[in-house]
Amino acid sequence: MIKQLSEHQPSTINHQPSNVPEQIKVAVLRGGVGRERQVSLESGRCVAEALERAGVEVVPSDIGPQEMQVLDRRDIDIFFLALHGEFGEDGQLQQVFEDRGLAYTGSGPAASRLAFDKMASKRLFAGAGVEVPAAVEYSGVLEPEELEDRLRGLGERLVVKPIRQGSSVGVHLIDSRREAITAAQRVLAEFGDCMIESLIPGREITVGVLGRQALPIIEIRSQAAFYDYHAKYVDNRTEYLFDTIEDPAVRTRVQRAALACFEALGCRDFARVDFILTEDGTPYVLEVNTIPGFTSHSLLPKAAARIGLSMSDLCVGIVRTALAQRRK
Repeated sequence: MIKQLSEHQPSTINHQPSNVPEQIKVAVLRGGVGRERQVSLESGRCVAEALERAGVEVVPSDIGPQEMQVLDRRDIDIFFLALHGEFGEDGQLQQVFEDRGLAYTGSGPAASRLAFDKMASKRLFAGAGVEVPAAVEYSGVLEPEELEDRLRGLGERLVVKPIRQGSSVGVHLIDSRREAITAAQRVLAEFGDCMIESLIPGREITVGVLGRQALPIIEIRSQAAFYDYHAKYVDNRTEYLFDTIEDPAVRTRVQRAALACFEALGCRDFARVDFILTEDGTPYVLEVNTIPGFTSHSLLPKAAARIGLSMSDLCVGIVRTALAQRRK
């Protein structure tokens, strides 16, 4: 049975008070090599501080493909992954942990790879019965005329985005097919394979998932025309609101859709699922973030706080859950 959490339900996840009975040492991995490096550094700092407040011994480590010496330390009990984007969420680092038999937080390599690939995950979400915006993949093979023909069914308002990036990096909102093709060619040159997607009008909402339970829904209201990198991490005017969806049936539908996406990918521990909610109450899933942010602007900690989990509770609970799964 799928469980959902409202603001008035206590968490039944493995989130006990933020003290740890046994002395454990947690390495918090942050930084990485992707375009979200600065956000990752801040996420890692916030996670490390939260664990330290709970009495956990923490080893902060800025790592990358050539800087992974911390993985050789025998005194580390578990690794808390706070890396975003490339080499954080794309499954590469998770595969290293699997190959070495090390305990770590978050989803495994297969789920991470799938979630990081927006086209592959889109197909899985649709197969799970969740609505997705129609899209066309572009890898440079199609001629512009053929690509324009394929875009006819997507409408005039379009979104061009890299297939394998996060934090809205490289995303463009476009008002015509011709402009979308030009933007797609630029995105392809900078980021590799990209996609052109129908722009679904509606409200931007997100659902955190902890231990296969859905947290309260957050509606995001940006002061900018688009909830871009600046709005996510810099602009203090961006609003994050609870209780904006009045219809309980719609709330239930959104949370069930989030859990269906989480399960379809094979995620574990935690994630965040982003949607556009249309006027008729239909949630269109945009993506699943397997390592969402842990900064002061980040949405998973906000949703956890809504049900009474402090940042320390959240981070210690994630560590507990990951350790319990590893012991099984």
